[in-house]
Amino acid sequence: MKPLPKLMVAPNGARKTKADHPALPMTLEEVVETALACHAAGADGLHLHLRDAEGRHILDAGRYREALAELHRAVPDMLLQITTEAVGMYSAAQQRAIVEEVRPQAVSISLAEMLEGTDLDTAAAFYAKCAKDQIAVQHILYGAQDLTAMSALLDRGGLEAAPLQLLFVLGRYTAGQESAPSDLDPFIRWMGRNCASAEWGVCAFGKRETECLTYAHGKGGNVRIGFENSFWNSDGTVATSNAERVLDFRRVSEA
Repeated sequence: MKPLPKLMVAPNGARKTKADHPALPMTLEEVVETALACHAAGADGLHLHLRDAEGRHILDAGRYREALAELHRAVPDMLLQITTEAVGMYSAAQQRAIVEEVRPQAVSISLAEMLEGTDLDTAAAFYAKCAKDQIAVQHILYGAQDLTAMSALLDRGGLEAAPLQLLFVLGRYTAGQESAPSDLDPFIRWMGRNCASAEWGVCAFGKRETECLTYAHGKGGNVRIGFENSFWNSDGTVATSNAERVLDFRRVSEA
């Protein structure tokens, strides 16, 4: 099973469009171009969202397989992680189905979305099947409620079949979607009590993205950066591209 990348790029997300930033990739061709540029800048993973012909978020097995094949040809050294993000459009059952149809090397799944209308037994059985199929699941956790739910899942004993991979999301539900480095501390304390050996990463919304990710990097975490979460460089300027965000983080974190 693939370990988490040290530096994953999330170039577009599910909601933003070129009205938010003209360099936000929408088409598969644009995503591939972005992946190439970000890999050259130092990213070793790609968090993949797809859009339909009208630019709307879509979960579609055929489109995912096409995109993964094209990206594997273009950037064979990058880990490719799909998403099951619901965006209020897809049920937990539909999210599970897309993973089972695509069988990607890696997927990120919001724990809250997976448990929406779903009991722990069903979720645990799905995660066990992913482990059996060598699909690396990164569990997305947004805050205290998600940590409580993950504790319950861990107590149930349904996740020991695979290395536990987590993504701590900073700033998604704060005023103005602005994160701060200290937002990570409750996640770190919880992890120390419940799953100290887990692989973990961080993404952060807002103008302090680089600062938050550098803080996480210093604590041994992996990072996810890009236009899905922020357009801002560490000096307060708006980045011209996702690759520039990768370079900005590397410059600050490696100083």
